[in-house]
Amino acid sequence: MIMVEGVSQLCNDLQVDPQDIVMLVISWHMKAATMCEFTRQEFIGGLQSIGVDSIEKFRAKLPSLRAELKDDNKFREIYNFAFTWAREKGQKSLSLETAIGMWQLLFADRNWPLLDHWCQFLQVRHNKAISRDTWAQLLEFVKSIDPQLSNYDDEGAWPYLIDEFVEYLTENGLVQRKK
Repeated sequence: MIMVEGVSQLCNDLQVDPQDIVMLVISWHMKAATMCEFTRQEFIGGLQSIGVDSIEKFRAKLPSLRAELKDDNKFREIYNFAFTWAREKGQKSLSLETAIGMWQLLFADRNWPLLDHWCQFLQVRHNKAISRDTWAQLLEFVKSIDPQLSNYDDEGAWPYLIDEFVEYLTENGLVQRKK
C-alpha cells in the first residue's frame, strides 16, 4: 500500500500540491478505492493507463491529465468517481464538509455562479451528509439549469434538497425567478 506519506512524496516528486485537482484525475486513472491511498495494483494499473514509467514522463503528462476535466464525459466520470473515493470507509454518504470541499475543487474551473450559495445553503439549512443521489443530481442541475433558474421546473423530478435550494435562493433574493 502507498499511504498518505507515500502519496505526499509522489506529490513532491510531481511538484504538485496534494490538493490540486490533478491528483483526483490521477486517482481516477488508478481506480483508487480510497482518498490518499493506492494499492500496488491500483498504482501500477494507473501508471499503465496513463502511459508513464518515470517521474519525468508523469510530470510531463500532468497538463493532459488536467485537460481531461474539460471533456464533459470524462468530467462526469471523474465527478461520480469522486463521491465514492472521498467517502469515509464503510459510509454510504459523503460527509458535508468533504462534499463541499470536493464541489469547490470540481467546480473551481467550471465557473458555476451558484456554488458559494449552494455551500452556504447546505451549511445553514441541511448540515447533514450528502447522499449519492443528491451528489449525482447536482451535476445534472448545474449542467441543465441556468443560474437565474429561468428553466427550472418546480414540478421536475429534482431531489428534495435541490428544490429546497431553489426556494432558499428565491426567499433570500439571491435569484429573481421569472414566472
